[in-house]
Parts: sequence; C-alpha cells; structure tokens
Amino acid sequence: MKKIILAGNPNVGKSVVFNRLTGVRVISSNYPGTTVEFSKGHIHIGEDHIDIIDLPGTYSLDPTSPAEEVAVKLLEEVSKEDDVILINVIDATNLERNLLLTLQLLRLKLPMVICLNLWDEAKHHGIKINVEELEKMLGVPIVPTVAITAEGIKKLVDSISSATISSFEYNPEEKWQQIGKVIESVQRVTHRHHTFLERLGEISINPYTGLPIALVILFISFEVIRFIGEGLISWVFDPIFETLWKPVMMKVSGFLSFSPFLHNLLIGQLVEGEIDFGFSFGLLTTGLYVPFAAVLTYVFAFYLILSIMEDTGYLPRLGVLLDRMMHKVGLHGMSVIPMLLGFGCNVPGVLASRILETRRERFIAMTLTAIAIPCMAQLAMVFGLIGEFGFKGIFVVFLTLFLIWVIVGIIMNKIVKGESPEIFVEIPPYRIPHFGTLVKKLWMRIRGFLKEAIPYVLLGVLIVNILYSFGVIQFIGKLFAPIVKFLFGLPVEAVGAIIIGFLRKDVAVGMLVPLNLDLKQTIIASVILSIYFPCVATFIMLVKELGVWDMVKSVGIMIITTLIVGTLLNLIL
Repeated sequence: MKKIILAGNPNVGKSVVFNRLTGVRVISSNYPGTTVEFSKGHIHIGEDHIDIIDLPGTYSLDPTSPAEEVAVKLLEEVSKEDDVILINVIDATNLERNLLLTLQLLRLKLPMVICLNLWDEAKHHGIKINVEELEKMLGVPIVPTVAITAEGIKKLVDSISSATISSFEYNPEEKWQQIGKVIESVQRVTHRHHTFLERLGEISINPYTGLPIALVILFISFEVIRFIGEGLISWVFDPIFETLWKPVMMKVSGFLSFSPFLHNLLIGQLVEGEIDFGFSFGLLTTGLYVPFAAVLTYVFAFYLILSIMEDTGYLPRLGVLLDRMMHKVGLHGMSVIPMLLGFGCNVPGVLASRILETRRERFIAMTLTAIAIPCMAQLAMVFGLIGEFGFKGIFVVFLTLFLIWVIVGIIMNKIVKGESPEIFVEIPPYRIPHFGTLVKKLWMRIRGFLKEAIPYVLLGVLIVNILYSFGVIQFIGKLFAPIVKFLFGLPVEAVGAIIIGFLRKDVAVGMLVPLNLDLKQTIIASVILSIYFPCVATFIMLVKELGVWDMVKSVGIMIITTLIVGTLLNLIL
C-alpha cells in the first residue's frame, strides 16, 4: 500500500491541499506522548488505496518546538516504509524561506512532488516563477496550485505517479547561498500597488490601530455567537427536548416510580410534577440537555467564528497583538484561542489548550479559563440578574473577573515551575475563506467535541447524582454555609445555588433571583459562582487533560482565590 506524506511550512495552505485530496475521509490523532495533532486520510487513484498523512507545519527538519519534533519523528517513521511519496507544499509568495525545508526533504532520497501553492497570490504580488527551470534545478515534478479553488489539484494527483528521487545536492554550511542561487535563477519580482486586503493586514497588526480593530471584531464576534447560540437553543433544541424527548421521559419517570434511587439517577427531581431540563438533573434529562442544548449550541457558534478568524488570517494577528499581555501571565499570544473559546463554553476552551506547547502553559491556561472566563450561557444569566441595577453592577463584576485573571495569572507565572516559549507564528495574508474547507473544519471540531466531551459530561452528572442520592452534596453544602454567610455576606439560601453551580452555572445564577439580593450581594454571588469551581463538564475535562494531581492543585488555587475575593468584596463594597 502506498503512503503519501504532506510536509511544509506553517500557513502555506497545506491543510487545504490535504482536504482537497482526502475529501471527508479524515481522522485527527494525537502523536503518542504529546498533545500535538496530525491528520490522516486516504485517496483512491485508479485501483490504488493510498493513505495520506498531514504532518504538523515545520520550518526545517531541525526542530525547535514540540510540533516540529512530531513532524520530524513522523517523517522518520514513515520514511522507513516502502512506497512512500513526499508532497512538499510550498508558499509561492515566499519561495526563499520555504526552500530550506525543501532542500532538507530532497536529502531524504524519497520520491517527491512539489506543490507550489498560493500561485494566484504570487501573481498578485508581482512574483513570477519559472516552474520549468525550478523543476530542472531541483529534479522533481513541480505543480502550481491554488488549493482554495482546486486549481491544479487534479494535475497534482496525476503527478503523484511521476514522483522522482532528486539528485540535487547541497552543503549544509552553504545552504542559504545555494537557495539564493536558485531564487536568482527562477524568480522575478515586479512592482505593484498594495491591495485593500494588504493595507488592512498592515493596520490590523499595528498596536495603535490593531487593538481598537481587535476590540470591535471581538465585540461583533461575541454578539454573533450569542445570537446563534441563543437562537439554536430557542428555535431548535428546546422544541426538540420539550415536544419529543419530554413525553418519553415522563413515561420513563412513571415506570421508575418503584425505585426513587433510579428515578433520581436517571430522571432527577420533578418540578411541579413535570420534568424541567434545567433543574431536574437526571442523567437522561439534564444530563443530555446540558451537552447538546446548552453547550453544543455555543460550541458550534464559537467554532464557526473561530474558523472564520483562522481562515481569513486574522487569528495569528490577534495572537501577536496580545502576546505581550499574555506573557505577563506566563502564556504567549496564541493562548488567546482557548481563552476565547472559554467564553463560549469552558469545555472546548480546555480542549483547545492542547495547542500550547508546555505542560506549564496548559496548566496556567486551563486554570485561568476555569476561574475567570464565564461561559456565554452564564454571561447571559449574569446580565439578566444584575441588569436591573444598571451598568454599575455589571462593570464591577467584569472588572473583578479581569483583575482576578491578571493577578492570579501573574502569581502562577511566578510560582509554577517551567518555561513559556516565545510566540513564533507566521502572519499569512488576508484571504477569503473557502466555504467547503470551513464547513469541513467546523464538522471535524464539532465531531471531536461530541466524541471527547459528551461521555465525560454524562459521567460527571452520573457521579454527582450518586453523591447527591447518598447525601454527600448536602453535607458539603452545610459545611460551607458559615463561610457563605459570614465571609461572603450572602444568605444561607445562596448555598443551594452555589452547589447547583457545579452542575450548571447559568441555572445557579437563575436560582439567585428569588432570593431578592441587593446590589452588593448580587455582585458577590455572581463573581463567586464564576470562580469557585468549574461546572461538572469542565471539571471532568480538566481531570482528563491535567491529571488528578495537577487538578488538585488547580482546585486549590480556585478555592483560595474564592475565599480571598469573596471576603474582599464583602469588605470593600
């Protein structure tokens, strides 16, 4: 069986080429012992069934990051097999930089084809490349492509059978001189005027203009996400659960009346004789409603906006803009991705922390997400709860959460051992997203969420229900009642809401409404519910990603922060 390896620098359109070649037959896997992902798919050429592996982007075969290490290891592993063909994807707009990896790949003496991608952008930049001359110099077939529109992809597939082993040789000591000679022989650059997208790219990376633009884009993004998320809940999932699933569950409820324990476990508590998907907390009621209706809706909306930001080329610019601030808390600029996802739902925020290179960074990012990043559903409820007091209350809540994020982050940066690497990210030009690629990326992420998160959410609800049935949750509530009353200045009745917050943060906020809290108490309760502990879905994912010991440390930070912040707010306000 043949095997094709796609290798190339980051941001050369390699994933788009991969998607064009594989269609929907794709799986993503973590390389053993790492959190670095690579994709596998397959393609049929004639009667041949060919596996394709998309390596993580790398600038050279001398790795300087975990992703590059994985790329090199995978390349070493597969290069030992028979019938391996390399496709080196090159950015035609930046030929000189890309050729370093190309020359290193040629030295592997594997059959190879070069995919000269972004051919249209090279023309727009006034770059002319003599493909025939480049083919002669490097000794392998070269196919210009525009992967986003599929231009040249068929020719690339046809050229796979013509892949050849190059006889090109170069001295490592003089590689850049030889690359320079190649560039001088095959490339010509003519003058041209900047396009609108190029000018937009320049002003959106400049701190003086880029930060205001970022604020506007983030505000619009959150409004769109909220609109989509709330719309899907109101117009799609609530009707499905209420009209289709509720009658079935009511029959199951009647059937389980013989066993209160099983009823509480699977159906939960009935509210005025009916199932309430927000408050019943059964495995088959709230346990299904939370991941599918309350979480998946915002996950879908957030991944949609995130994919658009990625494919347009804006996300790397946002990471660079925020890099300096993020380093204050021990992270680099691209950690803004899990933070942004956390505002939609903390679960994908935790999962997205895998993109960070060190365990230290992942610990800090996940802990800060759990403490200071309220999910969209909770945000909506907080606005509803404090809105009657006007802007003042909302401002204090979010200022407090921001200060917690900064201060706790700075402290963790000082005490958590390890290093946080600098950001090394290529800034691609702005591009119009390709619809097919966008949809496929969105589906892969949603599928990953369904596969990884939902089983753990159900497990968490099951465990909590068992603890509740045996009175453990109630005991914990009584244990913390004095703290809630004397340190935080909240009524004892608020303990119930805080306990429920472990299951559903937004429902917990809603449970504060009947308590008729004043402005001070409302602010304290809203902040406490955000920082004291993650919801069960996030908690289970944190255990999975961090391990038990690091999760214990993370929980310790959350509890200490809650006690200090709650007490200070009670004294100051």
